[in-house]
Amino acid sequence: MIKNSIFQAAAAVALAAAALQPVQAQDKTEITLARFFGACEADFGKSVDVRAARGECGVITTLVNKFNATNKDNIVVKPQIAEWGPYYDQLTSRIVARDVPTIAVMHQSSIGDYVNRKLIDPIDADLKTVGITPAEFTDTAKAGVTMNDKTYGLPFDTWSWLWHINTNLLKKAGLTNADGSVQIPKSPAELLAQARKYKQVTGKAYFAWPTSGSVPTNTWTFFSMMFQQNSSLFTAGAKPHINMHTPDVTAILELMSTLYNEGLVVPGIDSGAVNQAWFKGDAAVALTGTWRIDDYMAASEKADSPAHNGYLVIPFPQLFAKRATFADGHAWVMLKGGTKDEKTKKAALTFLKFLWDNEFEWSRTGHLPANKKVYDSAEFKGLPMRDKIIEISTIGRGLAHNVPRAAAVQQALSEELITMQLSKKTVQQTEDAAETRVNKLLDSVR
Repeated sequence: MIKNSIFQAAAAVALAAAALQPVQAQDKTEITLARFFGACEADFGKSVDVRAARGECGVITTLVNKFNATNKDNIVVKPQIAEWGPYYDQLTSRIVARDVPTIAVMHQSSIGDYVNRKLIDPIDADLKTVGITPAEFTDTAKAGVTMNDKTYGLPFDTWSWLWHINTNLLKKAGLTNADGSVQIPKSPAELLAQARKYKQVTGKAYFAWPTSGSVPTNTWTFFSMMFQQNSSLFTAGAKPHINMHTPDVTAILELMSTLYNEGLVVPGIDSGAVNQAWFKGDAAVALTGTWRIDDYMAASEKADSPAHNGYLVIPFPQLFAKRATFADGHAWVMLKGGTKDEKTKKAALTFLKFLWDNEFEWSRTGHLPANKKVYDSAEFKGLPMRDKIIEISTIGRGLAHNVPRAAAVQQALSEELITMQLSKKTVQQTEDAAETRVNKLLDSVR
């Protein structure tokens, strides 16, 4: 009897101890997040102070850390970080291998390709369960994630290709207006004249733009000028082709070729070296994206910077017939096969809602928010230089959703443009090579 009582008491203690085991250990839900934006664990790997984070990598890393530390649903987000260049090839390989991430970042220009391959389903109803509707998206962001009136991703931002200008250097070269503001060219002829004058006075290149690396930056420069004209680069329909043999294309290539061949562009540098050239005062204008505003602003605040109190950023200036610039955006998508059950799906949506509610923090990198409420807020508009770029949400244009393999198409075109600059290939040869290569790529899509 005593033995039985002892046994029963011990069993009761064991059951009580089991009941007191941390609920978190029992109910933890892990989701994976495929992204680029770089790796910065040394600086932000353990930080949850989002407001103290700077740059794309710092902000997204800290946002994930904060969510993991504060969410009440025992959800753990595990980032899977990839390089930007091979990102989509790796993502496709993972889909084939059925190793699909729960959530993946995707450029809005690439979403149509994955939708057409039936790899993404609409998520309107899913977003509604966490209180998000497309009515909250800015017009540009909404267009980027919408096909046939259905939503295929949660937009995170709108980004664009900008001119980052050192006004101190332009003023030293005499490139100012009567009111003291710096001259912004309004035509290809004006751009060439100003760039030539700058080099004549300073002995340095007017531009720093990348001519190496795995990011298709030359394409974004080309697209920015192409969208300012009234011709169409790609044909319509389910099987588009590119047409590089038009007067509009020729005018752009001749301008890019002349700028580079005359030494008006710092030669042979990648994106990182573009930043350094601008920071050191080796170029007056750097062509890079919205995500660099925070970095360039920080550099210009240093007393020994050539751009001290002389930083200006603007959308790509109007050189042709209409006001337009290349723009794209990042979005979060849920690929088929990425959620194994409803619990995982709910966890993914909970995290997406967290990101949506923290759009302002992401906008500090320089990107325009996709959340209309944040976009219209005084807090966002009070950030440095946002008044200079806010029009991107109305003048920005991206690739149409009917262009498949958008990332590969942009990369192929960029490489042909780089070849033209580095090898002194003629404009005609570049048009032939680019058209053949891109159309071969487009024809390979089934």
